[in-house]
Formats: sequence, structure tokens, C-alpha cells
Amino acid sequence: MRTFVLLPFLVSALTAGTVVHCGKLLDVRKGTMVSNGVIVLEGATILGFGAADKVLIPPGSVNVDLSRGSCLPGLIDAHVHLTVDPRKSGYEGLGVSIPRSTITGVRNARTTLQAGFTTVRNVGAAGYSDVALRDAIKDGDVEGPHLLVSGPMLGITGGHCDNNLLAPEFAFRESGVADGPWAVRSKVREVVKYGADLVKICASGGVLSKGDQPGTEQYTLEEMKAIVEEAHRLGRKVAAHAHGTDAIKDAIRAGVDSVEHASLIDDEGIALAKQRGTFLVFDIYNDDYILSEGSKGGMLAESIEKERQIGKRQRQNFRKAFIGGDRMAFGTDAGVYPHGDNWKQFPIMVEFGMRPIDAIRTATLEAAALMGLENKVGAFEPGHWADIVGVDGNPLEDPSVLGRVKFVMKDGKVYRNDWAEADHRRD
Repeated sequence: MRTFVLLPFLVSALTAGTVVHCGKLLDVRKGTMVSNGVIVLEGATILGFGAADKVLIPPGSVNVDLSRGSCLPGLIDAHVHLTVDPRKSGYEGLGVSIPRSTITGVRNARTTLQAGFTTVRNVGAAGYSDVALRDAIKDGDVEGPHLLVSGPMLGITGGHCDNNLLAPEFAFRESGVADGPWAVRSKVREVVKYGADLVKICASGGVLSKGDQPGTEQYTLEEMKAIVEEAHRLGRKVAAHAHGTDAIKDAIRAGVDSVEHASLIDDEGIALAKQRGTFLVFDIYNDDYILSEGSKGGMLAESIEKERQIGKRQRQNFRKAFIGGDRMAFGTDAGVYPHGDNWKQFPIMVEFGMRPIDAIRTATLEAAALMGLENKVGAFEPGHWADIVGVDGNPLEDPSVLGRVKFVMKDGKVYRNDWAEADHRRD
């Protein structure tokens, strides 16, 4: 059992620090539970963790009692849309202004944090509303997870990242639309100028867009190479929405950092992703929600039919890609379904081939690596941010336990503690 032992010379610096006592503590790297574990914090930072009898507890520490549950690192969702409300899909969404969607994002950010997801990547938002949300969270104006944002998604005229719901006389197109190698380079520079942490592109058609097909490639290889070259030159990673087989492979060849959805990936694409080290982000829960609830929120009939055509194939290809050794990061497309239900993807991942620890690693170690935050989040390690989730049960035995979050800490601050509140009510 690996432990981090705190040296005596640290004791004075740790006086009046915080010690979190866990009934069980998940070591995500080893894939094992440490019974009667502790996590030692100094402010917003982790100093060490391990079995309570092997870690030096600084005198005067403030104790946080999570002895009734299991502790794991704050969870990460690498594909969300915080400013989107699934009840406003299709034509229902045309009446939603950018200010209104930003306020929606405030609500959804808090809900996501309360569900145990302390870090998320927002891949697409109109009007840089996600940039404003990220900055408000950083400034302490609103509650929410650590947030990386893309701003507007880049796409072709009339493609998945455009808005095809309005008649020609409105002459409307989304702000991320750009066609041709130099135009897309300019658009990358623009979104970076206005605060994007990463660049999101639409390499193929999509499910929830009007008039296109998920399997159809949209950006050309030449355009995607230009985007990736420009983004990487400016220190930004690229996430590519790609359902279609050819779009997936060309996106990987272009050098994107992650392929989102990857629904129709074939054996060549699986091998290519492994060879290039490209992350795959399969959103394999929301098929259930789209087919059962989508029409109630205004999703177009054609969108529901497109999902019906590719949803099962996506799950089968998820299994094949996992067996094939591809790197995977946890991403759910939250906003297509209600925020806070992100955990519902874990049982589906286990159903389609993963062990619970494999699924948890996609939402900790792997998602952290994709986001370039592997030295800050994703594990209990010295120097990492003090992001801790407490759940009722053992997630290595039952992944649905991840839906029973009782405690959330981000940056050393407690945002939820159901156990303490229950004890207070009894008193």
C-alpha cells in the first residue's frame, strides 16, 4: 500500500491545517481502497494521504469526518455544455438570449459541482458566455467547478456548429463559422483573443443539428490541419466533434487532442488513435435520455431518429476502442441531458466493458491528462488541489454509488456535507 508520510519539519507549517478522515479512500493509480484513510491539507492544497496509522497528523488540525463513506478525487467531465438547458432544444432554443444562457450556466455550474464534478471542460457556448462563467467562478462570484472553456465552436457554413433553423432572410450564422484554411486560422486567433482555453471544432455532422448527417465529414483535412497548427502554436488544445468514420480519422491525422463522440469509429480509426495517443471522449449515456425524453424538450424528430441510428453503434464501438487500448477521457455532453446526472454514464461504461476502476480513471487521471491538469487534479497527491468527493458506498463494487454524493470539497472549501447536516439536525 502506497502512503505519503509527512515529515516532522512540516508540522509547524501544518498547524491548524485540515485532515479529512475517510472510511475508505480510493487510490486511483493503484486501483485499491485504503481503509481508515486520511487526506492532509494545507489550505487549498493536498500535502499527503494514506492509512491513518501511517500518516503524521499535524497537531491542531481541523478534522473533517467522512468515516461513513468513501473518498475519491474530485471527478472530471471533459465534455459539457453548462450554458445549455435540455428543455430548450431545437426551435425552443431560438428564444434563448446569450445573457439568459449565461444565467442558466450559473445554475448548472453549481449543480455540477454539487454532483461531485469539481473540474469540467465546456466545449461550446455562444457569445463567450462560458468565458464569463469561468471568470465569475474564479472570482468567487458564483459557485462552480474548475472550468476550461472553448467559447464558440468552429464549423463550416451550414454545418453542425452553425444554426440552420432560421429562414434565409434572417441571414444568420453562428459566430464560430469559418470556411477555408486561412479563415479558420483567423477564427482560432479570434476565440483565443476573447478568452478560450481550448478550441472546439465540428469535423462531422451531428445529431441535434438540422439538415446534416452525423456520418458526413464537414471540415476537410486541410482545414483541420490549419486549425490544429494554429491552436497548438498559441498553446491551445483542440477537441473535435466527430461522429463519422472519415471525419474521426482525418481529425486524428490532423493532430487534434481529442475526438468527441467517436460514434462510428472503425478498426483503422481505433488503431490510429492508439498510435497517435489521441483521446476518445465517448458520451454513451445520453442516448437513453434523447430517445426517452428528447421530444419533450423540443428535439427535432430528425434528431431523435439520427440518435436511434447511431446510439447503439456508439456503445459497441466504445467497447471495441477500450479493448483496443485507446486512451479515453470521461465526457457526457451534459446539456443534452440535465446537468448533475453526469454520474449516470459510469454504469453504462461498466456495462460495455470497463471495470469500475477503469471508468473512474477516465474521470480522474485520464481526463486530467487530456486537459493538461495532471499535476493539479485527478488524484490524491502532494501539490494537487484539495478537491475531494465523498460517496455513500464503495464505487469499486457498484458504480451507481457515484450518484450518491454526500460531500464535495473544492480547493479546500466544503460545498456540500450531507453527513454533517444530518448530524446537526439530530442534535
